[in-house]
Amino acid sequence: MFKKITAAIAATTLLLSAAGVAVADGHKVVDDIKFLIPGGAGGGWDGTARGTGEALTKSGLVGGATYENMSGGGGGLAIAHIIETKDQDTLMVNSTPIVIRSLQGVFPQSFRDLTPIAGTVGDYGAMVVHKDSSIETMQGLLAAYANDPKSIAIGGGSVAGGMDHLIAALVMKNAGANPMDVKYIPYDAGGKAMAGLLSGEIAALTTGFGEAAELARQGEVNILCVTSPERLPTAPDTPTCAEAGSPGTEFVNWRGFFGAPGMSDEKKAQYISALEKMYSTDEWATVRDRNGWVEIFNADADFVKFLEGQEEEIGNLMRELGFL
Repeated sequence: MFKKITAAIAATTLLLSAAGVAVADGHKVVDDIKFLIPGGAGGGWDGTARGTGEALTKSGLVGGATYENMSGGGGGLAIAHIIETKDQDTLMVNSTPIVIRSLQGVFPQSFRDLTPIAGTVGDYGAMVVHKDSSIETMQGLLAAYANDPKSIAIGGGSVAGGMDHLIAALVMKNAGANPMDVKYIPYDAGGKAMAGLLSGEIAALTTGFGEAAELARQGEVNILCVTSPERLPTAPDTPTCAEAGSPGTEFVNWRGFFGAPGMSDEKKAQYISALEKMYSTDEWATVRDRNGWVEIFNADADFVKFLEGQEEEIGNLMRELGFL
């Protein structure tokens, strides 16, 4: 199921010239952008918004960028805010959870109530433990889970039944264990979840590989496996979850941007142009490599088509796992 999602992301591209967008390379495309972040500091949304803003402003494609973190309601508070304000100068970052939480009814809105701009990056999931944990491998985690699932608290930066919970359940299901036995501890955003791991509140953490990679480089955590179809060039010693004992486990979390409802075609085209041109800049390469992101780009109608497909496929998996 998730192989289809991964393949769809890898295959989706957009030729902006067909839309009539032509701005000289290196010229400013958008004056200013306010990034709205539906979670706290340090999480994947926060890093994506700030990294994108860094690349856009340093490359000169955008004149200036500001950032507002607005936690609450599983991301619903920020969604309601951008719908209410209809601010044409705001881009809200979001990702797979907007699909999951809408399916769950965590908030009444969906991506259909916004103006989808573009999916821009993907991040594989990772299973992580503290550097001093007695669990040193994925096989060790699976053995401990098989012995007593409730003794293995697994945290994540999403609500119960959300994306990080879904990844943990998928890993255990494909390893032959009961996914409904996962003792999942939800945190508000990935930064707080990582703090919970480092403080010993949880035994393991499911999070984005990009978030885990920096702390792994600093020697704070060990990454047990990554949900990529093959080992990543930036982490050749980290096994895939399939290699580590959970065959068939693949998952990539897209991240991208949405505008307020009713956005003009002209404004939307400016945002799409700025994001598309960003990929060819050295500033973007620095941000991308630092975070271990997978490049994707699907914009406007292609983005909507992708979101509709993901909604159907993830909904089917959530029902299979008992989350719907």
